[in-house]
Amino acid sequence: MTPVRVQVLFFGLLRDLMGTSQESLDLGESPAGGYRLRDVFLHYAERDPRLAGLAASIVLARNQSFETPDCLIADGDEIAFLPPVSGGTGPFTHVIEDPEGHFFALTRERIDTETLKRQILASHDGAMVDFEGVVRDNTKGRATRFLDYECYEAMAIKMMAQIGREIAAAHAISRIALVHRLGRLEIGEASVVVIATSPHRGPAFAAALDGINRLKKTVPIWKKEYFADGEVWVDGDWDDSVVTRAGVGP
Repeated sequence: MTPVRVQVLFFGLLRDLMGTSQESLDLGESPAGGYRLRDVFLHYAERDPRLAGLAASIVLARNQSFETPDCLIADGDEIAFLPPVSGGTGPFTHVIEDPEGHFFALTRERIDTETLKRQILASHDGAMVDFEGVVRDNTKGRATRFLDYECYEAMAIKMMAQIGREIAAAHAISRIALVHRLGRLEIGEASVVVIATSPHRGPAFAAALDGINRLKKTVPIWKKEYFADGEVWVDGDWDDSVVTRAGVGP
């Protein structure tokens, strides 16, 4: 029998619910069939029944990859409980630059869209499409003061790179850049930028739209909105493919 201790991470509203962002969990001696991700979830659901009530919207990750609840775990694993998504060096906390020129990054500073454009545009490109998601001053008529974004950074940058590479393979584009802002954002600031370049406009438009749509539903980033009379984690939805693979609920 082998003792199993894992590090468990909580994000977004789950961090508030559990009262911590992470903790070490000693599961004890491993049973004959081993421990699974579901066992960790059930441990915390027994501690706080409210977690069980959210099971249908929570997905699980092991060592920065989505996994099924039946996935076996080992001593030293990092396990993350992820609520629905709302959508380095220098200015970036994490960066991945591909040999093909694709660029993926997380930052806590203002996103310099013009510099990113110059960085990924090639001489043979005839089109460049950029999308910026910006902070608006209200939600359903309720005045917004500011937003705060947090994410599972090590996993998020890997997911952004995976999405970008898949989009580049699916569309006739030259390069793509995905950059997301973290921390406190004021009204009018850009929270996310997607840029696609290509010889012709059609693929660039399609790739940019695909990029923001997939990023908002598959990358573990959460948004908290602050109002004059309170704050709330913004509801969202995981992509169906993520729920099928790593969802806790039935």
